[in-house]
Amino acid sequence: MNLFRPIQHARSAQEAAHQIEALILEGVLRGGDRLPAERELAIEMEVSRPILREAIKGLEAAGLLESRHGEGTFVADVIGTVFSPPVAQLLSSHARATRDYLEYRREVEGVTARLAAERATADDRALLGEAMDRMESANASGDAASEARADIEFHALIGEMAHNLVLLHTLRSCYRLLEDGVFRNRDRLYSLPDGRTRLLEQHRAIFEAIMAGDARAAEAAARSHIDYIIEATQDLERRTDRERIAGLRLAMREEKGTKMPMRKRKSQT
Repeated sequence: MNLFRPIQHARSAQEAAHQIEALILEGVLRGGDRLPAERELAIEMEVSRPILREAIKGLEAAGLLESRHGEGTFVADVIGTVFSPPVAQLLSSHARATRDYLEYRREVEGVTARLAAERATADDRALLGEAMDRMESANASGDAASEARADIEFHALIGEMAHNLVLLHTLRSCYRLLEDGVFRNRDRLYSLPDGRTRLLEQHRAIFEAIMAGDARAAEAAARSHIDYIIEATQDLERRTDRERIAGLRLAMREEKGTKMPMRKRKSQT
């Protein structure tokens, strides 16, 4: 399958660059994807190689492409630029950020799931089905790390299925924070007694609603999923706080026990 189309009118570097930009913006080309070799790409786009080189040079200057010596030209890692590294660091160090992050996701993912149910194509549904299969396989095998990756992929695919460019890239930025471990409570959800089972059931409910084209059910299932995460995260925070306080009390008692001599009993007269 050829991703690139012939340049029909003005065979210019600007037109060639615009086509590559559109594929990146639409999420067809992702960070790390390798472009076809120069000769092959020039043939697909029906432009001269000098024009193509000019287009690629301009996209490199814009930070969208990067050339690796001896390897080729790749799409730059532009995902997650909504949150710069300093902002991501701030988010990771403040508890309120987790609550605000989940509140944002609840609203945005509800709308995204509704649009996905309304707009998904047959190819979209096929990709989502494969992601759901991977999540279920990881759950069955007890591979929490693979299940967490499949979880992120599942939500990212729904973002693509909504066919809204702004939603696509803002959600990718949100999920990048998860991949980078900014919100670590996500991993602790899998440690809850029924955490992995409940999360899988929730993902399946979202999946089935989207596959059925039921926009209202998809939105409700997505919101319910985040509601559970919010509640479970709050429970984990309370549990962590109780454990911290209990540990401090124990440490204080042990310290006093080593520093203070035992009181002598009064002799009986």
